[in-house]
Parts: sequence; C-alpha cells; structure tokens
Amino acid sequence: MSKRDLKKYLSELNKEQLEEQLLELYDKFPPVKVYYNFVFNPKEDSLLQESKLKISNEYFPVKVGRRTKPKMRRSVAQKYIKHFLLLGVDPFIIADLMLYNIEIAQTFSTENHIKQELFFKSMLNSYQQLVQYVIANGIITDFKGRIKAIHQETVAQKWKNHALFGAVLEPFDY
Repeated sequence: MSKRDLKKYLSELNKEQLEEQLLELYDKFPPVKVYYNFVFNPKEDSLLQESKLKISNEYFPVKVGRRTKPKMRRSVAQKYIKHFLLLGVDPFIIADLMLYNIEIAQTFSTENHIKQELFFKSMLNSYQQLVQYVIANGIITDFKGRIKAIHQETVAQKWKNHALFGAVLEPFDY
C-alpha cells in the first residue's frame, strides 16, 4: 500500500475508527508502543544513561553470574543509536552517545592490548559515522573538541589506523 493510498483510506475513517486502529496497533506491535511511550514521555536523559551503561558493560562488564570477559561489540551501541534515530531523539543526545561509544572503547584500549584488527576498523567506521552525523545536523562545532580528542587518542595509543582517523578530519581543517 502506498502512502497516498493509506492517506485516502484514513481520510475515509471517522474519529472512533481511527482511535480503534491506533489502539490496535499499540497493542499488537511493540515498536508502536515504544514510539508512543517516548512521544508522550520522552525521558531522553534516562534513555541516554541506560544506553551508556549497556555500552560500557560491553567493555567493562559487571560481574553478574559467570561472564566477566568483555565482549567489545560495536553492534550494541549501533542498536541504541539506530533506536534513538527512529524515535527522533535530539541530535545532540545521539551525537553524545556516538562519541561515548568510541571514548569508552578507547578507555578500554588504554588498559588492554587489543589484537583484533576488526576492533580498530569498527571504531573507524563509528568515527566516520559520527563525523558525518554531526556535519549533517550542523552541530560539528559543538563536538569539535571531543572529536579531535578521539583522533589524538588514536595517535597516542598508536592505533595502526590512526592516519585514517586523521583523514576523516582533513576536509574540515581541524
């Protein structure tokens, strides 16, 4: 069904029928429920803190049960970032979460020797996405210091791909 067909169908419904359909969607589909819960009660700060806790737990797991080894999965952060984008969370909060993801990984890298090339490649991908996002949303100047600090930390830690981090910033005259 196209958007135009949907509009036509919805315009033919009366108010009670529309309410009934929305309530049915709310009950049947968890993403709809999550969306409306966020729209009417957007606790962005608590969502951000919860997300940061989950991301940090990927690198510095709390001893619950038997798992104490860090998993270092970038996908966990990406899941939260995508969720925030779908909900329409403020771009400053999304950028903060993107930065936090890389910063916590660098903190982990400072304390632990990482052998997996994929870790460095995925951090570069996150960095590129971060820079593209803040530029697209016109908020690069607000995060300039943290973005630059991430690049400087890759140099300080002697990441093999630190030059690629620098290349991301070259066009912007940092």
